[in-house]
Amino acid sequence: MARVTRFVVLIHLPRGHKAPQMRDALIAQTAHLPTAMRRTLTWDQGREMSMHAQTSAATGFDLYFRDPHSPWQRGSNENMNGLLRRYFPKHTDLSGYTAADLRAVARPLNNRSCLRRPLSGAAGRPSAIVNGTSSPARTSGVRGRGFVGR
Repeated sequence: MARVTRFVVLIHLPRGHKAPQMRDALIAQTAHLPTAMRRTLTWDQGREMSMHAQTSAATGFDLYFRDPHSPWQRGSNENMNGLLRRYFPKHTDLSGYTAADLRAVARPLNNRSCLRRPLSGAAGRPSAIVNGTSSPARTSGVRGRGFVGR
């Protein structure tokens, strides 16, 4: 999820969630994002990101890891997790969901009217930037844009 715009991408992991699968899925499923939307990725201390150097080199993300037991370092992400629980309650088996299902969940989350919109008008919506209906150059004045997966 992008901290400034609250744009979320839900990464589909059909082949498991170990480091190689996570690396490959992040590379493949974020490749379509404009460079302005691929700046930083902040992660928990999980083993699934043990290949973080390869992921960073392939995606262009600057990767950061939060301190253990410090959820406040990812406040926006914790809020998004709460919103996602409306669709996927705790202990839900996600293996039955497809990439299309995850995109269908992300769509209303990305089009909420309460999102911070540092850009003016509908063309400034994060979904418009990603879909190519807005110019990524308009995002250059926004500080701190990042992407937080998971």
